[in-house]
Amino acid sequence: MTVAAEWLGWIFLGLGSFFCVVGGLGLVRMPDFYTRMHAASVTDTLGAGLMLLGMMFVAGISLVTVKLIVIGFLLFFTSPTATHALAKAGMHRGLEPRLARQRPEEEVKPSNR
Repeated sequence: MTVAAEWLGWIFLGLGSFFCVVGGLGLVRMPDFYTRMHAASVTDTLGAGLMLLGMMFVAGISLVTVKLIVIGFLLFFTSPTATHALAKAGMHRGLEPRLARQRPEEEVKPSNR
């Protein structure tokens, strides 16, 4: 393994860790269910993808890399699907976004465009 590939792997691992920490902070700091879910799903999917990419660089070309690619495909297909299912369950349950609770009930007028 070359030194450049190892450095690149560690850079991707660091960036992925950063995005996962930002996603965790988003869970704590965001005001309602939908924004928390958005912050967690987007940043954790990106963070996990970057960490998987970093592990691929560190592992080199081997069976481990193939397994990491399979895990990446599984992650990128299931994470958005699970987030969509959670959002749909929240809407079905009657959970309103915070923005809808703050605005008074008013008619939405169509634009003239």
